[in-house]
Amino acid sequence: MLWVKVFHILAMTSWMAGIFYLPRIFVHYVEGREAGQDVTRLCIMARKLYGFMTIMAAFTLGLGLWLWFGWGISGGWLHAKLLFVALLIGYHLWCRRYLKQMQQDGLSGSGRFFRLFNELPLLIFVPILIFVVVKPF
Repeated sequence: MLWVKVFHILAMTSWMAGIFYLPRIFVHYVEGREAGQDVTRLCIMARKLYGFMTIMAAFTLGLGLWLWFGWGISGGWLHAKLLFVALLIGYHLWCRRYLKQMQQDGLSGSGRFFRLFNELPLLIFVPILIFVVVKPF
């Protein structure tokens, strides 16, 4: 089971790297377009990154379920963690919506908006980390 945990953490780390980086691409896209720069490469990067992070999300969730069923459902901390995991999945899907807008050359929002949007996953991830490590209840 410890190997499953290792691969769960590895997949989660890769997923979170994508979750943190994709909105930065959105920032550069919006600001680059405003400056009249060619942002085609950013569209390609964003699409490929989203594909990678979606695969890592699937591995994270699958391995998480394996751990959950292997060790059982225990403690309120796990239910709280799962609530925040659901929020993270929602954020992931929200990124998909912006990616589709970006691919259609119509990404709405300013650079400042996407900088703030980039901070949301941290507000979701920190409680997950606290629940897993501290297990407060």
